[in-house]
Amino acid sequence: MHSHHPRDPWKTALLRPTVPASLFSLLAHRGSLTARLKAQSKQFRVEVLRQHLGRPLNDERLLMGLRQGQLAWIREVLLCDGDLPLVFAHSVLPRAHVRGAWNLFAGLGARPLGEALFADPRVARQALRFKKLSARHPLYRRLGSDPKMTTQGLSLPARRSLFYRHGRALLVTEVFLRQIAPT
Repeated sequence: MHSHHPRDPWKTALLRPTVPASLFSLLAHRGSLTARLKAQSKQFRVEVLRQHLGRPLNDERLLMGLRQGQLAWIREVLLCDGDLPLVFAHSVLPRAHVRGAWNLFAGLGARPLGEALFADPRVARQALRFKKLSARHPLYRRLGSDPKMTTQGLSLPARRSLFYRHGRALLVTEVFLRQIAPT
């Protein structure tokens, strides 16, 4: 298992006062976010924004031990309640890990990745890490180009963690776009 890179700008502790209590329980939840959102949504759905071979962000590349310029599969989706986007999910899978350990990744389509991850007992999740994304962050900027996003310059709470299956890493980042009422 890889340890977190010492220059990782994400924190292991989530500062409780910086996020509303209703959001804190979702951010800190180690189980399936997909299952929690499904339970709270009238019309849960996944909208695939893009899935392509590309370059991970620099901190993602360092965290996953990839070389400069090494390509990875990048999947970006919105977890929605009907037409209302709740969470932007950004997953990074090194190209070499698609065959074998993570072969399910390529054929997901509009199915939630979370369901597949938490249904497989061979998948182990590392610690959650947290960050407030400002308008300068590349993931935030991707949201800003989507007219459905109502980010309006606010910093957005996000979390990420590495999932391992047969020693191969998959990085999942979830950006919380709005208040999500608890059930």
